[in-house]
Amino acid sequence: MPLIQIYLRKGKPPRYRKAIMAGIYQAMRDTFDVPEDDRFMTITEHDEAGFDYGADYLDIRRSEDLVIIRITANDTRTVEQKKALYAAITDNLGADPGVRPGDVFINLIEVPKENWSFGNGVAQYA
Repeated sequence: MPLIQIYLRKGKPPRYRKAIMAGIYQAMRDTFDVPEDDRFMTITEHDEAGFDYGADYLDIRRSEDLVIIRITANDTRTVEQKKALYAAITDNLGADPGVRPGDVFINLIEVPKENWSFGNGVAQYA
């Protein structure tokens, strides 16, 4: 059910990108009760001219290795689950592929369950 969109600078090898997706997916399984195989993710890479960010916004030091993660999910999780997700993603990406905590930016967008169709023109959760 979560739809994950990941944005980063061009130039990272396939193994790095796969590790990012794996770390996010595992964090969702561990904290958001996401079922096995509920995995829908994309990575979009940008050149320098197409990737801009506040390098020190909120006194958090960011580098060119910034990873922006947008998660669209059902509006069913508690604040505690959300905090646990953010921490788990940051920990997982720190462990592999080695993303600094300040370079993990997460945006969670919550939607009603009826806003999904996983195929066949059917609103499976409605």
